[in-house]
Amino acid sequence: MGSPATLGPVEFLVLTFPGTEIDESVAAELAEIIAKGTVTLLDLIVLSMDDAGAITEREIDDDIAAVGLTGLTAADIDLVSDDDLDVVRASMAPGTTAVVIVFEETWAQRLAGAVRAADGEVALHVQVPRDAIDAALALA
Repeated sequence: MGSPATLGPVEFLVLTFPGTEIDESVAAELAEIIAKGTVTLLDLIVLSMDDAGAITEREIDDDIAAVGLTGLTAADIDLVSDDDLDVVRASMAPGTTAVVIVFEETWAQRLAGAVRAADGEVALHVQVPRDAIDAALALA
């Protein structure tokens, strides 16, 4: 991971799943993009809500293998706040699991550095929802 001046873009992502276990393919794909250097995992927290509404919270250094996430390590940076987790908790339904991931888009480090060095900045950054992509492709 780079210093704050050389970090690429950082993303906050929440993935949700039915039940209290995550398919092993999710951990495998995440581990692969980390191993390839595409992203650097900065923080990861798993929230599982049982059918009665009780929430169990696990951080990456806890036993996240219990929910199906194995082979993952993160930088020692706590970027997810209690306020962030409150928002995620409030959006959860009983019998679901949320994985909160903060990652650096490592692939963009050099680009981000070049933009900063040229006194540039990101003027707009939009994540296009998958359904919007599918609709546009269907019209093409």
